[in-house]
Amino acid sequence: QLRPKEFGGGLVQPGGSLRLSCTASGLRDWHAIGWFRHAPGKQREAISCITNNGITDYTSSVKGRFTVSRDNAKNTAYLEMNELKPEDTAVYYCAGRADGSSYYCSFYAEYYDEDAWGLGTLVTVSS
Repeated sequence: QLRPKEFGGGLVQPGGSLRLSCTASGLRDWHAIGWFRHAPGKQREAISCITNNGITDYTSSVKGRFTVSRDNAKNTAYLEMNELKPEDTAVYYCAGRADGSSYYCSFYAEYYDEDAWGLGTLVTVSS
């Protein structure tokens, strides 16, 4: 299993949108994918997750603005981010878990496989 790679970060104005991608060989077989972010001076935060049968969850600060999805045929997961705010500025990471229930994904970082974390992509929301 290779580590995933995140793509799509960048500089965007407040109110703008970005779509992050998370790609890994074998991602199609991961039962869960989590998205996390780490802002300067703050603790790492879980923001969303998705199971391999499409069950999703979001933290309250992004619910209604962010959408997680996956395309197993492309071994890729996505995080569509809309109505971005300066407080969304952070390094965004995806993480995978190969085995587990198809009906549950977690916001606990320890739930995901240690060798299935990407290196992150920086999102900066600023005018």
